[in-house]
Amino acid sequence: MALSSRLAALSAECSTLSAERDAAIAQRDAAVQENDKLLMILSQFKRTIFGPRSETLDPGQLPLFTIAAQAGHAAANDDVTGGRLPDGAEGRGKRPARRNRGKLPEHLPRIDVVIDVESHICPCCGERLHKIGETVKGAFDVVPMQYRVKRIVRPRYGCRGCRQGVMQAPAPAQAIDGGMVTEALLAHIAVMKYGYQLPLYRQEQMFAAQGITLDRQTLASWMGRAAWWLKPLHTLLRDTMMSYPRLFADETPLPVLDPGRGKTKVCQFWAIATDDRPWGGPAPPAVVYMFAEDRKAIRAKQLFGDYHGILQVDGYAAYKGLIKNGGHLVQLAFCFAHARRKFWDVHVATKSPIAAEALQRIAMFYAIEDRIRGLPAAHRAAVRQTDTRPLIEDFKP
Repeated sequence: MALSSRLAALSAECSTLSAERDAAIAQRDAAVQENDKLLMILSQFKRTIFGPRSETLDPGQLPLFTIAAQAGHAAANDDVTGGRLPDGAEGRGKRPARRNRGKLPEHLPRIDVVIDVESHICPCCGERLHKIGETVKGAFDVVPMQYRVKRIVRPRYGCRGCRQGVMQAPAPAQAIDGGMVTEALLAHIAVMKYGYQLPLYRQEQMFAAQGITLDRQTLASWMGRAAWWLKPLHTLLRDTMMSYPRLFADETPLPVLDPGRGKTKVCQFWAIATDDRPWGGPAPPAVVYMFAEDRKAIRAKQLFGDYHGILQVDGYAAYKGLIKNGGHLVQLAFCFAHARRKFWDVHVATKSPIAAEALQRIAMFYAIEDRIRGLPAAHRAAVRQTDTRPLIEDFKP
């Protein structure tokens, strides 16, 4: 009886130790996973700060395996860069450098500067020289920007007969009431700021170098007025694009000054774009930008709640809310570049052969798209069903 009790106690103790061992193993595995996750996040931050932005992989770093037979002729265009072979890869030579050797753009105006001899009399025989040819060499030149004052002159006329009537043409409308700036200068400042990322304080310095005193507050006020004039155009552009059957959307953080707090707040800048040129679609290329105070899901509903069509996006959860609660107007199409980037991050951080193989397989999808780009929609759909679909199905496991 004592022996059986002892055996029962030992069995219970073994069960307890086994459970503790399993719990310790599970805790260790969770810690290893968390450590690997943190190492990958650290690798991403280090690469963002110090590393190249390109996601090109060296083919020599990828493991040797063969899945070309599954891709058919698409594998002949296989690459590891997302649709384009890296320099030196087999099957395509290094891209030639684009240099402008001895040829200047034809659309630029030509100004001739003639450098002639001092005398047209032959120094040998005294006869008059006649022109037998010329040597012409083009040189790239620039006319420095010149600021000027545009004077609006409106003559006044009086009648000497009745001595009562005075006539004068009405003053033209101004972009800024009572202002001293033309539409051309407003457009120039806006293009420099938003098109070429030249801040207002630097433009202020450039004006000062020309002896023109314009403070940033004045320039900012002008930009606000220009935005007011452009708002109807922005609304028209957005409404027109929302009628297109396919759109691409993405958002990015935007630091905005927050007066009174001494720092900035993080808002969101949404880009909504369309471009049918690669496949010969009817819609002209366009992009419209939208501002949002934050990244809440309600912002996506405010922008695309009434949209009818295909919306290509990343994995941001707010987009999925567009098709919930019975919504069926928006059809989401996700972006393979974002999915590919996850495998790229794992490969760079861990040198995982599975991630490397995934990159090669995804490259085959891109190769097929390169081959059918610009072809009619029905032909592209047929090729995707016959060539891409088997690769996708084989990729899933």
